[in-house]
Amino acid sequence: MSDYVSYEVQGPVGVITLNNPPVNALSVNKGVLQGILDAIKEGEHDHHVSGFLLIGGGRNFSGGADITEFGKPHEPGLATLPDLLAYMDTVTKPIFAALSGPTMGGGLELALACHYRVASANTLLALPEVKLGILPGAGGTQRLPRIIGAERALDFMVNGDPIKADEGLELGIIDEIVKGDLLQAALAWSKRALREGKTVRRASQLTAALEQNTDEFIEAARQSVGKRWRGYPAPLAIVECIKAALTLPFDKALGVERAEFGKLVKSNESKALRHLFFSERQAAKISDVPADTQLIPIEKAAVIGAGTMGGGITMNFANAGIPVTMVEASQEALDRGLGIIRKNYAATVSKGRLSQEEMDKRMALITPSIDFKSISKADIVIEAVYEEMDVKKEVFEKIDAIAKPGAILATNTSTLDVNEIAASTSRPESVIGLHFFSPANVMRLLEVVRGANTAKNVLATSMKLGKTIGKVPVCVGVCDGFVGNRMIHTYLKEAGYLLEEGALPKQVDGAIEAFGFAMGPFRMSDLAGLDIGWAIRKRQAATRPADARYVRIADLICEKGRFGQKTGAGYYRYEKGSRAAIPDEEIEALIVAESREKGIERRDISDEEIVERLLYSLVNEAAAILDEGIAQRASDIDVIYAFGYGFPRYRGGPMFYADLVGLDKVLKSIRHFAENPLGVHWKPAKLLEKLAADGGKFNA
Repeated sequence: MSDYVSYEVQGPVGVITLNNPPVNALSVNKGVLQGILDAIKEGEHDHHVSGFLLIGGGRNFSGGADITEFGKPHEPGLATLPDLLAYMDTVTKPIFAALSGPTMGGGLELALACHYRVASANTLLALPEVKLGILPGAGGTQRLPRIIGAERALDFMVNGDPIKADEGLELGIIDEIVKGDLLQAALAWSKRALREGKTVRRASQLTAALEQNTDEFIEAARQSVGKRWRGYPAPLAIVECIKAALTLPFDKALGVERAEFGKLVKSNESKALRHLFFSERQAAKISDVPADTQLIPIEKAAVIGAGTMGGGITMNFANAGIPVTMVEASQEALDRGLGIIRKNYAATVSKGRLSQEEMDKRMALITPSIDFKSISKADIVIEAVYEEMDVKKEVFEKIDAIAKPGAILATNTSTLDVNEIAASTSRPESVIGLHFFSPANVMRLLEVVRGANTAKNVLATSMKLGKTIGKVPVCVGVCDGFVGNRMIHTYLKEAGYLLEEGALPKQVDGAIEAFGFAMGPFRMSDLAGLDIGWAIRKRQAATRPADARYVRIADLICEKGRFGQKTGAGYYRYEKGSRAAIPDEEIEALIVAESREKGIERRDISDEEIVERLLYSLVNEAAAILDEGIAQRASDIDVIYAFGYGFPRYRGGPMFYADLVGLDKVLKSIRHFAENPLGVHWKPAKLLEKLAADGGKFNA
């Protein structure tokens, strides 16, 4: 028997307990699966045992496969999950499962192979494999539709999101929700079931239900899933597995599942999604900050500013159950900000994603104030005022004078020097940058900007706080724009060069969106507001090198009062009440005229060139960022771009994508761009050159 599985006979029931904390992962190499198999075999030959109860030790049944074993060879002679489940389908004594906590992936597939399932009320059920670019590969695509029907099984697996126990009961995944001690309740339920004569009930012998024509259902599913999950192969593969469940015997349908799984696990899309899965977890680790660093308790927060960013940041704390004071200079601005927060919550309630009771609880956690001194008891104070250094330094001087000793003082700047801001206080060690992305209550990325003097406990607490409020925190260093915005500035400049040289906004956006970006650079700029970048460029005009190539197109558009969606016109025009970008002949004529004014002969530019120039501008700048130590690792940059900048997740991020293409090929293209008379700005980063010469990768 495995050290991670225990077996005990209690009356007529053989109780098999998984003991592989923290989530009872179904490890092959630790012998967890083999231990379950051995226990079943032992009980099968014991005439005292009439049935089995499979339960997880600790808080949950099983969170699924052991992620540390992904991509690694299995120890020979040890059972895999398909081995175990195939054997369970031959057992003649009923197998009961007692579910609790997150029961996901392989853990749920194991439960589905059991004959009956009871659960505690805290159980969460999911088959989230689609989020890793794969599908349930141990019979999940075949057993689930036979238990709950094809339509509901398809939706469950394609979404990959967890459901609660009561919904699992309604679907038919769970037979009963039990109360009290799970082991005792499940044991009592199992004994009663045996007394009542409940026998083996194999999902593999059931028929997948469907209340419509199979061919029509599958074709409609292909169309809808393909449209919604463009670029992701796993959802469409799940549709094919559902078809197999509806049209083939279990064994042959299982063969279809295994074939589809085999194709997916080798695909670049799955490799990219798995890369991001591990990278997100790796990003939480900071090389010189010990895991046991003492954290600062965050029981109260304060946010300075009730504008778009300040209001969104405030909502994050309320959503996490942390009391937060929102401070503004005037009652009018405060009321306006609070009204927007209330409106945002009300919209969520109207969509059924939040109860009115929960909205009221969250609103009650927000204390509006026009008294700056109200921040005095906060454990963290976040400044979210206008993006001007002098303004921020003035605010931080006031915060420094009022905030309690030991409080974290955070700035929400997106580009400014955190060290200069920290120097305006008497406690630079307490200052950190928390760069939220707009809308702050929605976007998951959080750049945690480490200043030169930021204390390790301040950094560690900020990273932990990011997770607490539902963000994906990534530690970055201080430079203009940090990681994400420094790279996007280069990307946007390259997009401008493409316009001067012969492309139009629609073509540039279309090419990069076909690659998988949520939106192209010009639609993105219109959404953000062109006036923001215009103001920054005007401030920087005095320090801009005289010989630098400067694209005036965005400035000329702004001079016409076209600031993007909010004014109904920018690079595109917008009908009232619509966000659909409509190409505008006036802007196209302006672009052509500007090329003529600069003496640039316009040419046809292929979509392939557009994509390469935009992507490799990101990659090249990121290589410099890595070389400077602004980012800890290449995978952190991938996380930043996947969660904050609309980079297609199934591409893995800019650095993963460059590795996939081959750094030698990326470098060759950059050198080719530099040969163009208009490409003098292309200078390969030293790290890119070194890695390409050595046959290396960013994500080694």
